[in-house]
Amino acid sequence: MYAERASRLPGAVVWSRVPGRPAPGADSGRAASGAGPGDPPATPVAAVLPDGCMDLLWTEGRLLVAGPDTGPYVPDEVSSGGGWAGVRFFPGTAPTYLGVPADELRDRRVELTDLWAASEVRRLAARIDAADDPVTALEDVALRRAADTEQPDPVLLDVVAALDAGRPVARTADELGLGARQLHRRSLRAFGYGPKTLARVLRLQRALALARDGVPFAETAFRAGFADQAHLARDVRELAGATLGELVARR
Repeated sequence: MYAERASRLPGAVVWSRVPGRPAPGADSGRAASGAGPGDPPATPVAAVLPDGCMDLLWTEGRLLVAGPDTGPYVPDEVSSGGGWAGVRFFPGTAPTYLGVPADELRDRRVELTDLWAASEVRRLAARIDAADDPVTALEDVALRRAADTEQPDPVLLDVVAALDAGRPVARTADELGLGARQLHRRSLRAFGYGPKTLARVLRLQRALALARDGVPFAETAFRAGFADQAHLARDVRELAGATLGELVARR
């Protein structure tokens, strides 16, 4: 079973998944499910779709980071009998909090010990393991980390807002006083890819939200900012590895 809620960290989402239950929709969560001896068979976890975000992940005894995706990511099943929890950071903010450029983690899942001191990671993992509510304990780790670091560059938040509103990349750069190369370089570090890819990912998420609300696909294409329904179909297939109809049905 998958659940999520708004985090106390602005713009972030906290989520959890209990193993052995039906998987959520294709864009929900970034971890893997597992079953221990005697547990009911786990339903395969659906693919994670690109959303412009990075996640801090916990499962018993482990802390990991999910980098930004450029295509569908199908989690591997793991031997852990426990569940998973995650803090999904607002696009462009995780590199500041975690201390690693997003493009170094593009399409990757890495142990947090690869990024932070192993002794500190072990201490944090043990604390979360022992907590009555590991999900909130993981969120507390993210909150303390955010309090101890500089705040994310507000210009990058403006980039997300502009592209998510459907503004062209060139116009976004001009409005923010950035050159094309400068915007691309800063986007790589913040989002893991250039602004054109970020714009496509955000447009995909807009289309999914509209389609899942029952908006006809032709109208979804128009409202989400695609040239036409064929353009929508191509982008969804390239980014999600499935058709829009399949994604809506999985919800």
